[in-house]
Amino acid sequence: MSENLRVAVYSQAKQAVGEVELASEVFGQPLRSHLLYEAVKMQRANRRSGTHATKTRAFVRGGGKKPWRQKGTGRARQGSTRAAQWVGGATVFGPLPRDYSYRMPAEARLLVVDRLEIASGKTRDMAKAMDSLGLTSALVVVAVPDAALERAARNLEHVKVIQLPGLNVYDLLDYEHVVFTREALQGLEKRLAL
Repeated sequence: MSENLRVAVYSQAKQAVGEVELASEVFGQPLRSHLLYEAVKMQRANRRSGTHATKTRAFVRGGGKKPWRQKGTGRARQGSTRAAQWVGGATVFGPLPRDYSYRMPAEARLLVVDRLEIASGKTRDMAKAMDSLGLTSALVVVAVPDAALERAARNLEHVKVIQLPGLNVYDLLDYEHVVFTREALQGLEKRLAL
C-alpha cells in the first residue's frame, strides 16, 4: 500500500497554516483522461436541449402541385415550389452551430485552504481573496452552503463556488484551479474512499 500524500493548507491570505494528509487510494491514482472525457461527454449530452431544427421538404407547407408540365415549356423541370432552390422552400442542410473546444487542466492545480469566508458577500472582497491566493480561474468547493460566499463569487466570470454534493467532472475541467476548504476535502475523501 502506497503512503498517503501531504498537501499544504493555506489561509485566505495564502499563508501556510499546516498540512493535510490525502489518501493515496483517492488522490494518488494515475490520471485516466479517457474516463474524464467520457464523463464530460455524457454530462454535456444530457444538458443539450436538442431543439435546433430547420424545415425540410416534409415540413414546409404547400408545394403539392407540379408548377408546370414536365416538357414543352422550355423551362427546367420542377416538381414542387417548396424545393430548396425556391423562395419559401425548404432547407437542405440546415445550420448546426457547434463548438467542440475544451481545455484539460494542468497538474498541481489543487489548492487547499483552511477556510474561505467573505462575510460581506461583496464581489470586490471575493476578487481580493482570489488575488491574494494568486488565482484567476478557480472552482471553489465548500462543504456546507455559504450564501455570502456564493453571492460574492457569482459576478466573477472565472470563479464558481460549488457545494461538495454538486461537484462534477465538467466543472473540475472548466477551471484552471480547484480550491477546496479543508472540511470539503475531508468530505470528498470520505465519499471516494473504498
